[in-house]
Formats: sequence, structure tokens, C-alpha cells
Amino acid sequence: MAQGVTPGAVPMLMMRGVRKRFGATQALGGVDLSIQAGEVHALLGQNGAGKSTLMKVLSGAVKPDAGEMRIAGASYAPTQPLDARRSGVAMIYQELSLVPHLTVAENVLLGMEPTRSGLFAGLGVLDRGAMRRRAVAALAELHHPQIAPDAVVGRLSIAAQQIVEIARAVAVGCRLLVLDEPTSTLAQADVEALFQLVARLRQQGQAVVYITHFIEEAKRVADRFTVLRDGHTVGGGAMADASVRAIVDLMVGRRVEQLFPRSARVRGEPLLEVSELAGAHGKPARASFTLHRGEVLGIAGLVGAGRTELLRALAGLHPVVSGTVKLGVDIDLGPASTAQRWAHGLALCSENRKEEGLALGLSVADNLTMSKMPAVVRPARRRALAERWIERLAVSCQSADQPIGELSGGNQQKVAIARLLHHGVDVLLLDEPTRGIDVAAKAQIYELIDALVAKERPAKSVIVVSSYLPELLGVCDRIAVMCRGRLGPARPVAELDEQALLREAALGSEAA
Repeated sequence: MAQGVTPGAVPMLMMRGVRKRFGATQALGGVDLSIQAGEVHALLGQNGAGKSTLMKVLSGAVKPDAGEMRIAGASYAPTQPLDARRSGVAMIYQELSLVPHLTVAENVLLGMEPTRSGLFAGLGVLDRGAMRRRAVAALAELHHPQIAPDAVVGRLSIAAQQIVEIARAVAVGCRLLVLDEPTSTLAQADVEALFQLVARLRQQGQAVVYITHFIEEAKRVADRFTVLRDGHTVGGGAMADASVRAIVDLMVGRRVEQLFPRSARVRGEPLLEVSELAGAHGKPARASFTLHRGEVLGIAGLVGAGRTELLRALAGLHPVVSGTVKLGVDIDLGPASTAQRWAHGLALCSENRKEEGLALGLSVADNLTMSKMPAVVRPARRRALAERWIERLAVSCQSADQPIGELSGGNQQKVAIARLLHHGVDVLLLDEPTRGIDVAAKAQIYELIDALVAKERPAKSVIVVSSYLPELLGVCDRIAVMCRGRLGPARPVAELDEQALLREAALGSEAA
């Protein structure tokens, strides 16, 4: 049982039979959710399961068609987000809603600013002293007094900005805090600090809804969980009593026999050989490795270690100052040329698919074929090529002509990878390939990676950069760790575990 939870106590939040339809689409078909004070409750489900709509109903942004809600036993029916805030419901979204040019104190009290009394009563003159004191008190309550109330928010780290958002909730008397994918943009050290903060909030009697795609993360931080699927509540219970496999099965609606499939792999000849590679601005500082055909090589490391810079240097997107790269033939390390790398059979799938990896306003077919099509081509020919890949990779879309921005994150990622396959590359550089996608889509990406190296003829080679260590240990054959721009030796996954990878990421290869 959660710390601070009294058996039989009135729930801090009770939602019963909540329904919402948008035209012909039923987003919520009767959702039940109950959360106690002093409890961290994980809300889990695939993209499109109804989590976002349910939280919009809770926050007052969307009015439900039917159902009942109560906060601490009292009827609750917000008509706008301000009603929710006044009732003690605070939402911390994945995309933070701060005003970057304002100070910490101004952001903490935004919309609830105290005004001065006396001669200034009724004139709306802000009481900046009171604002500052309340901001300092909120930050102290969160054990983060080092964040200055007069600091400009836009100059703070992402982790500090997230604390400011939570401080805003505390300052206005939050009783129910919703955290939506709170670790998606945080470094490992900041993730640990967030977990400690959530634990303190629980001890203070706060009710917390924790939304995440990372089930291991939910098991660590949450007391209980609820799973949504297709707009319905399909299961839940005490987190300590549930296995990761059982939760995944609930989310997907079928038994997932193997989250990380591993077919028999035959390691072939060296396909990519990198020696003493160094990039501009010290990242990478030094990287040497050999990638074989039919192999998945993982690269682990902390945020800022230089992993992305290494892939971008290999892909011709970042300048290289020294070293050699051999892919069948020596690749010229002069002026960066992405087209040259594609021509040699090596290409990158960016971690930032929305701003860099895809053209969201164009169709699925356009995105899939744009790197390898004649200047003039009949639309029917382009569509036919795209449909072949859509079928092969099981991309869920209305048609090849559908704008790719309308697809889920997992299906967008499949199209981004399909473009590399359509082009015919032999070496795929995948930077955070499952970031921001749900567990079912992750399983499909893992299955695709396995098929590329084990079943494709000739076999492909894949380099995966990921901050999610179970992913690297599950899909890779060998893993190398990058620390302060230097890449350590690649070792078989059988010799590694999460603790060893974290230790080497923090201290370098000498800690291995």
C-alpha cells in the first residue's frame, strides 16, 4: 500500500464511467480511475489508448459526454483548466508550458499573482515581494532552494524548468499532480532526482498520476497502476504484484511472447571500420570500432557524452577533423557530404523525427521515397513503391497519400526507417529509435531490427544509440560505451548488465 494511504479513505480522485466521443471516434468508452492521497499511480497504455483524452477531461480542457468525477469526495466538473487548477489539479505536460522570458517567481505565480493592498488596492499592482516569497517557499518544499526566484526561466536547464512547473503546482495548493512523460528529455542524473522528488511528494500526502511509456520506470516509482486500451479500463492493481510481461500483455491486448526478439544471427565480414575518429568541438573525441554484417552494435552513454555527434559525423552531418572511416572503400573525411554517405550505403535515422527526420506536411509516400526517386515521376508509381514498404513494415495508415504528420509516433518511425531500406543502405544508424513511442510499437521496431540483421539477404548492419539500457541489452549483440566523447571497447551483451553500463558511462572504460 502507498505510504500515507489510509485504508478505506475517500479517494483523492475518483473517475467512473467517463465517456467521450469525437464524431464517429470513441476516445473514451467508460473509463474508471481511482487514486488515493499519498499514492503514485501509473497510467499506462499505447498511443491512442485514451490517456491524453482522459487527462484533458480531468484538466477541464475537454468536457466528457458522460461519467462522474470527484475530488476528495466532492463532485468535480471543471468547465475550463482554471477550474481544475482552483480545485487543486495540476498538469505537467511533456512539453513544458513556461514563459521563457519571465523569471522563476513570475512563472510560479502566473495567473495567480498576488496584488498589493493599501493605497494600491484594486489597481492590480503586483506584489512582487509576495510573489518572490511564495516561489521561494514552493522551491524549498520541493528541496530545490538553489533555483533562484529571480532567474530567467529560459536560461535554466530542462530539469530545472520542470521543477519550476512543479513548484507552480505546489504554490497554488495542488492536491493532485499529473506528470506526463516526465523523464523523456532528462539526463540520467536528473531522472534520479525526479524520482526522489516524486517520493517526497508521496510522503507529503500528494496524489500523483504518472504517465510513461517505460514500464520499468513505472514499476520503480508507482504504487498502483491502471491500463487503458481502446478507450476502456482493461486492468490494474498493485504495481508490486504485476510483472512487466503481464502489463505489456494488458496494453497490447494479446500475449507478447518476446519483447526483444532475437533470431539466430550469423556475424559476417567487417562492413564498417572506424579508427581514431574525432569530430569538431571535441565530440567525438576518439572513436574506434568495427561493425560486422549481420550485427547490431549498441552505443550507450550519458546525455552529452557525444553519442549523437558520433552518428552525425559518420552520416556526414557533422565535420570530422581526423580519423578514418572505411565502408568497402575509404570514405573521404573532407567536407561533410550526407549524399556521399547515402551513396556508400550508410544513413542516419535522426532522434528528432518531427523537426529533422520527416517532412510532416508531406504524405507517407513522399517521405518514404524522397531520397531515391527520379526528378519527375508519376504519382501512381510513387504510391506503388510506398505501398510495398507500408505492407512490409506493417505501417498503420489510411493510404500512402495520408500526411505523415497524422500518423502515430511509432508508425512515423517505421516510415523513417523504411526510407533507408528503400534507398538500399547496408548500415543503418538509428539514434534513439523508440523514443516517444508506445510499447507495442517498440516491439515492432525491435522485430524489424532483428529481421534486418538475421533474415535480410544480404544481412544489414545496425548501430543503435539509446538511453534506455534494457533496449540496448535486449536488441544488440555488442555494446560500446561513450564517456566524455571517447568510445570504449565494444563487448558482448552477455558480459554486461545495466549497472556495468552505467558505471562505465559515468567513469569511462577504466571502470569496466
